[in-house]
Amino acid sequence: MNPTIAAQMIRADFLKLRRKRGTLIWALVLALGPIVIYFAVSVIEHASNPVRYGPAGGAQNFRDGLRVIALFFGPLAAILIGVEAGTGDVSAGVFRDLVVTGRSRLALFASRVPAALALCWIVMLAGYVLLAGGTFGFASNLPTPSSTTMIDGFLFTFLGTGVLCVVAVGVASLTTSKPAAIIALIAWQVVASPLISRVGALGSARKGVLTQAIAHFSPVPVGGDIIVMSAATAVIVLAVWIALFLGLGAWRTRTMDS
Repeated sequence: MNPTIAAQMIRADFLKLRRKRGTLIWALVLALGPIVIYFAVSVIEHASNPVRYGPAGGAQNFRDGLRVIALFFGPLAAILIGVEAGTGDVSAGVFRDLVVTGRSRLALFASRVPAALALCWIVMLAGYVLLAGGTFGFASNLPTPSSTTMIDGFLFTFLGTGVLCVVAVGVASLTTSKPAAIIALIAWQVVASPLISRVGALGSARKGVLTQAIAHFSPVPVGGDIIVMSAATAVIVLAVWIALFLGLGAWRTRTMDS
């Protein structure tokens, strides 16, 4: 398969994802909604009692907002997009038609990943722009984040949501069930990961938790139970998670009945 055909397949998968209005709307709601609510509440509190409540923007509110978009609601949006990419063809009943065209099953799987990442990062970009706008627009006399902090926050947001989106593509392609993949991934992200991180008896094995490896690169304090690890260890953990579930997803796509 030459680069031209690969680009066409990626573009086609991206268009299919973009046309899934339900998934796109909910991803935007998860990425933008919490930021809008956060700033709206802060603005109202400051307007009603400026002595007790400070301005809605500034460096501290940016740190809180970054945790919201990069560690809580942004990852949920990334999961929705990744799962839709991984199960879209099977759910729509067109996987058999695509296989009949003679295209490689592995190529069909591989094109889902960059398409999902592209849509995920577009949604995250919108959320981050909104966060940055509120941070500086409502800062008043408060100190604002440095350009380095803003860039680090941007890269961290893309890293965390991008990794989860790719993992979600692999998990969804493995299960071929959208509800099962969404429930499993959200349960792991929201429930299982924090619980495992608190089990001290597991020792250094907790470094293998995906959320811990992502949190290592956070430019702001994350809070909760954070396992100290080196950057090299965090990179290895991320790479293992990505390789494992992309490998399983590719295997399932290659061997499943069409």
